[in-house]
Amino acid sequence: MIFPRKKVAPVAAPWWQAKPSSRNSKGSLALIAVLAGGVGGILGVNASGASLFNRVNLVSSTSTIERAPDSVAGTAQRVLPSVVSIQTRSLTGGGTGSGFFIDSDGYILTNNHVISSAAQSGGSIRVKLNDGRTFSAKVVGRDASYDLAVLKIAASGLKALQFGDSDLVAVGDSVIAIGSPLGLSGTVTTGIISAKNRPVTAGDSSSESSFINALQTDAAINPGNSGGPLVDSTGAVIGVNSAIASLGSDLRVGSIGLGFAIPINQARKTADQLIKNGVATYPVIGISLDMNYAGEGAQVATSGRGILPGSPAEKAGLRGGDIVIALDGKPINAPEELIVSVRSKNVGDVVTVTYKRNGVEKTVSITLIAAKK
Repeated sequence: MIFPRKKVAPVAAPWWQAKPSSRNSKGSLALIAVLAGGVGGILGVNASGASLFNRVNLVSSTSTIERAPDSVAGTAQRVLPSVVSIQTRSLTGGGTGSGFFIDSDGYILTNNHVISSAAQSGGSIRVKLNDGRTFSAKVVGRDASYDLAVLKIAASGLKALQFGDSDLVAVGDSVIAIGSPLGLSGTVTTGIISAKNRPVTAGDSSSESSFINALQTDAAINPGNSGGPLVDSTGAVIGVNSAIASLGSDLRVGSIGLGFAIPINQARKTADQLIKNGVATYPVIGISLDMNYAGEGAQVATSGRGILPGSPAEKAGLRGGDIVIALDGKPINAPEELIVSVRSKNVGDVVTVTYKRNGVEKTVSITLIAAKK
């Protein structure tokens, strides 16, 4: 059987060989040109086959990063010009620390232990500003009891930090620590307020020990940060970085997230006294404590002068061996707690002291007086 031959449709040539029909030549060419333009745009070749790269002009970037004023970066930029690095030289060697301007005429607040060795031996104290300028500094006054000192440089028109209110600080508030840890000036670290009213013993020797009712922070603080500001999210200073807890006696391990700062309300009062008088006073009730006592509260020393003659404590009837268990209704759990609680008050304040004697609890009112130096 013979099958009739089927008509086979001609095979279309590839598009790159196709000749557009005369009736649709413009449309087809337009389509091919668009596709070629697309392919050329991807491949860097135009419809004529010429390279486009030799005609490309790279545009220089003129964009800037805008940072919110209340961001960490924004706050640091405002605070850094007020922070200084301190270098000391003394007969026993040298050291570094930090400080910050508290007025525009060159007054600097720092820790006493940063400059005490140089001050005692007649050594030198140099201050390096954030802009690189360096000045010789003199000691206006220093106080080991609060571990604070005020320096002065011969400069004016400086940017002083704004004082915050450390009484209003809450646990969990964000904070920024700025200083010169290990001599690395302008170092910024962040954290939160971990606790308030921590009794901390600071200072660089047993003869100049300090008792601080401190703010605790987890912002990284290391040797060299001492004297630098702890600021809140607005850039207002709320504390003076002063001490860290360490694992054992070796401070070289650095920060373990337990840093302590002197509340700025206390630091400001002391700085005012140092600037006006060259010395600062602190309140006392007139007792000596047994620092080795490990029981409840704080025990008045039984040996030596546990009760100072003529002191407010003597007038209120306290005796050696009495155990103070509360001050103004706040429980006292250790001798250091009583010391820092009293020192957080003002001379002339009237406080209530609750104590035990032979198991009997009593409460008396005592007017604080200035310690004799």
